[in-house]
Amino acid sequence: MRLLSRDLAETISRSLDEKFPTTSFFLDTDKSRWSKKEIVVSAKNLLTQGRERLAELDAAKEKKASLEKDLAAIEAFVTQNLTTNAPGLALYASAGAKLWEPIALPTAPRNRLVFDRTPYIRPLSLILDRFRPMLILLLDRREARFFELSMGALTALAQFRSEIPKKVKSGLVGPEAKRLERHVDNAVMVHFKRAAQQAFDLTKKKPYEGFLIGCHNGTCGEFESVLHPYVRERLKGKLGAKPGDPLDKVLREALAMDADLRRRAEEDLVARLLGEVEKGGRAASGLKACLDHLNKADLRELVVTRFFASPGTSCPRCKLLYLGEDPCPACARKTLAVLDVVDEAVQKAWEMKCAVRHITPPSRLDRYGKIGAFLRFKS
Repeated sequence: MRLLSRDLAETISRSLDEKFPTTSFFLDTDKSRWSKKEIVVSAKNLLTQGRERLAELDAAKEKKASLEKDLAAIEAFVTQNLTTNAPGLALYASAGAKLWEPIALPTAPRNRLVFDRTPYIRPLSLILDRFRPMLILLLDRREARFFELSMGALTALAQFRSEIPKKVKSGLVGPEAKRLERHVDNAVMVHFKRAAQQAFDLTKKKPYEGFLIGCHNGTCGEFESVLHPYVRERLKGKLGAKPGDPLDKVLREALAMDADLRRRAEEDLVARLLGEVEKGGRAASGLKACLDHLNKADLRELVVTRFFASPGTSCPRCKLLYLGEDPCPACARKTLAVLDVVDEAVQKAWEMKCAVRHITPPSRLDRYGKIGAFLRFKS
């Protein structure tokens, strides 16, 4: 079972087989809230509901046979492989298309089982948007420790310790004392510059969402003065944690700050989007308008309210998405019904390398159709 990553999610989003549907299965496996027996019962209830829906499904025999094999394989996997400590499980299966991908999730999803022609990737998009990676530096005058905060966990990236002379002894005065003070200050500044260079190298190597520093107030001020502007503009906040603190304390502080930053970023994003919409700029709101611009490949960034869903239609030839048009306005071919056209839009945006951002309700976006987009071109 692989861990969730953006590359893996993008690979799954491209797993489309025109002949066989996909079964997408999501399960809350958080053992801090549920016993293993309760998790298995939840899974079996989902699968029972899935079999009931499958029995009523109007589909070709070979498609239904593929889905039946999916359900059997998922049941066997869940009952035999719940040793993982991951809080969530996603599983994509299509026996006919030879797709089988179990994924460990860093947070519990809503229990759900979906049969559709495409993998249901929106829960993955939600999680990836929530857990965008942050770079963390814990720094004092002698030690520097770098971590990546990603998927709710800390990963050590680099650390070093510099040999700094001791401070001037009390009682020592005159030119010699000043010379020793300058020597210590210079050594500390070399240490800070080394840490600043490391931060720059790590930030250039990977596009982190932000940069957090844990250090004493005085130390932070000195260190920030030698930061490269590229890194300084990504500085999002300061932690109380220090290099010698236990990692569980560092993680708690980092997650709390990340959640606060994410809430404020969502508010700012919605304000910018609606500002553009209201002045008639390069933005759109409402599902129909967003689908129209998506079909024109005119989206730069899609902004969606979490869990917003709506049925719709899709053209099998043009791959265009609609609220319910039939036949396709572009080619006059009969369109296909889709369970959730919002999910289809998220998937199509991913495939087009368009950024997708998710907004926690309630928000001002609710009054504008719960969905909006920044556009490449002005309408």
